[in-house]
Amino acid sequence: MSAIVVENVSVHYGTVPALQDASFTLESGTVCGLVGMNGSGKSTLFKTIIGMITPDSGRVTVNGGSPVAARKAAAVGYVPQSEAIDWAFPLTVREVVMTGRYGHLGLTRRPRRADQAAVDTALERVELTDYQHRQIGQLSGGQRKRAFVARGIAQDASVLLLDEPFAGVDKRTEATITTLLRELAGAGATILVSTHDLHALPKLADEAVLLMRRVLAQGRPDEILTPENLVRAFGLDPLDRQPEVSS
Repeated sequence: MSAIVVENVSVHYGTVPALQDASFTLESGTVCGLVGMNGSGKSTLFKTIIGMITPDSGRVTVNGGSPVAARKAAAVGYVPQSEAIDWAFPLTVREVVMTGRYGHLGLTRRPRRADQAAVDTALERVELTDYQHRQIGQLSGGQRKRAFVARGIAQDASVLLLDEPFAGVDKRTEATITTLLRELAGAGATILVSTHDLHALPKLADEAVLLMRRVLAQGRPDEILTPENLVRAFGLDPLDRQPEVSS
């Protein structure tokens, strides 16, 4: 059973197409880089996979079932772009990470010993134990990204989606997140991560999906990041130039 299956998915915002007949499949234990320019449909694709958007046509399955079922079972985790988060909200770092455990809590919604232990482990893995009692907005950009990666780790999701996790972070944070994602995939998780850092993609990902509303190509990064493919996606010659893109 494949972890993520996207079959001929189309999504429109009014009359504007965001995705058109997009199709790809990801197997368990894979890190896949999602590459595309601004407006290519990356964020729409993420929201469709987690069930926040219902496609106009086509279908998505996560672990063999519907995206909504996977989300309710806490099987899929999502790290959104920084712009989608209210950093002034009065939550500590630990409380943010604990939200990843909500799908595991009982009716009382009170964290148990196992939930506290899962949060402790996640904070330690992203090196934020010493910052756990700070309000989330008091962290640096890189620390904020690590906090939301920790939430995904605490959730123990088998599928993890990260929307531009390397945007605006320092090299140390980038290396930390990359190592964590590789470790999670090694333990069987499926990781889909959007990124515009084409030079770092071969180190990060086992494979890549090139998106321009449609899936233009899927395969190993060295197979996908050809001048011909990236001209189709970005309209420029890559690898000696970094396209400035975002979702």
